[in-house]
Amino acid sequence: MAVSIQLLQGDITKLKVDVIVNAANNSLLGGGGVDGAIHRAAGPELLKECKTLNGCETGKAKITKAYKLPSKHIIHTVGPIWTGGQSGEIELLRNCYHECLNLAKVMEFKTIAFPNISTGVYGFPKSQAAEIALNEVSIFSNLNDIPLIIYFVCFDIVNYELYRQKLPSFRL
Repeated sequence: MAVSIQLLQGDITKLKVDVIVNAANNSLLGGGGVDGAIHRAAGPELLKECKTLNGCETGKAKITKAYKLPSKHIIHTVGPIWTGGQSGEIELLRNCYHECLNLAKVMEFKTIAFPNISTGVYGFPKSQAAEIALNEVSIFSNLNDIPLIIYFVCFDIVNYELYRQKLPSFRL
């Protein structure tokens, strides 16, 4: 078992890991929630680099330096806005995790930290989003024999408790 999962409650911008994941908007130019917190903590150099990336499609991911953050890099992924589940939101959220994990593998990162993608202002149901995240990590783990520590960093207690309850039933 090369992949392991750690569950934390707190601020993703404080973690000293190879890469943190930013739940970004399509422009990649900052916003609210974790996106705004990451941009504020990283400093203006992040915005400058993000302006060169020409945005990002929903379900895709792009990587930048982390600048003033303790992590080394940031993977920006754009989660779907929940509109009831009939507009491909589930597959798009799966793609976010898939893209980020594949980037981590290609870049040979040993540690990656995920926020709760799309569960804030984008309105994705938290329980369903947690299951998707854990399922994608389980699939990735079963297909890849690489040393990777995956942190799920929950800012709020609701997400933390959902992950804590669901985590034991997922096999890595």
